[in-house]
Amino acid sequence: MDLEFTTEDLKFRDEVRAWIKEVYTDDLKKRMALTKNGSLDEKHQKAWQKTLAKKGWLATNWPVEYGGTGWTQTQKYIFEMECALAGTPRMSSMGIRMCAPVIMKFGTDEQKKKFLPPILNSDVWWCQGYSEPGAGSDLASLQMSGKREGDYYILNGQKTWTTYAQWADWIFCLVRTSKEPKKQLGISFILVDMKSPGITITPINTLDDTPVGDQEINSVFFDNVKVPVENLVGKEGEGWTCAKYLLTFERGSAYSPACRNALRKAREIAKLETAGGAPLMEDPDFARKLTDLEIQIEALDATERRIFDKLSSGQSVGPMSSLMKTRGSEIGQKITELVLEAAGNYAFPFVQDTYAHLEGRSNEPLPAPEHLITSAGAYFNNRKTSIYAGSNEVQRNIIAQMIMAG
Repeated sequence: MDLEFTTEDLKFRDEVRAWIKEVYTDDLKKRMALTKNGSLDEKHQKAWQKTLAKKGWLATNWPVEYGGTGWTQTQKYIFEMECALAGTPRMSSMGIRMCAPVIMKFGTDEQKKKFLPPILNSDVWWCQGYSEPGAGSDLASLQMSGKREGDYYILNGQKTWTTYAQWADWIFCLVRTSKEPKKQLGISFILVDMKSPGITITPINTLDDTPVGDQEINSVFFDNVKVPVENLVGKEGEGWTCAKYLLTFERGSAYSPACRNALRKAREIAKLETAGGAPLMEDPDFARKLTDLEIQIEALDATERRIFDKLSSGQSVGPMSSLMKTRGSEIGQKITELVLEAAGNYAFPFVQDTYAHLEGRSNEPLPAPEHLITSAGAYFNNRKTSIYAGSNEVQRNIIAQMIMAG
């Protein structure tokens, strides 16, 4: 196993860096400096993904026959690393990394022709209909029903925590199409047009939301929604197989580059803020916390490189995707805690609309230096990362069960 980059890898890295430098504009950088969740408003977020699509670098995980890049696992890792280190907007993974792989593996030829090209071009925005009020980490307990009536399924129920449902054109849903003794059975994977009559979207406002684009999550209600049977992916009652396949993609991305970039910003803040009249960076206790996190990130990076090396040789990720998600989310949370500590009293003012000055909607003085106005919002937003995509407690159970079974 070789964890070092080859000469060809380094050339590719330089190509990616040059491209990012060309297209990652000053305006986008300013907006990203003011984001609390790593994403942008609908207009700028979709424009960024269109930029990736135009270059042909949106579908890094797709096979070449469907329009993918054909990159090696190392090249995919380098691309994610360089984007994270540059601080580019987070890409929405719902369509390109989650729904599309399921369609490729379990979908019909007609479904592939219909859905994959607009996903590849970022012409269609997707959201995920998995969690319900009584079915979060215990997803198999979902109750949203799909009753077959002729050539249609009639959907009734509710999905919740649905990220950017208000932007979405389509939603992929897990639906209970029959009642079985084992709750994982009787679940189907169905694609639904969000313009279908009977769908209602209600925002769920969180502490870091703003009225200008940071609102992320929603409840989606289905009241006798008619969906053509041809929108069923795979076989009826085998949606749990699709769900498990999808979750390996949701949890399988590298975390260390984004953590490294976040820690770099924390160091910059520590150089600007003071403690006892001296830069916070000179405080031994704070410096120790920074160093401890740096060591954790280096360990995570080495682990991720080993995992991507295994993928390059055709091996399965297995429980390692759960390990990456658990460690990456927890380290990210610790970094936001450290930034909050560095902000000191400036962490108390919660700036809801961080874009107000940039967009000329406010002349009021900022209650904190600009480099600190996202500190509280980012901290609150990151509380969810150890819960979504399966809580970290569930991930540890998966790791333990798969290791013991192996």
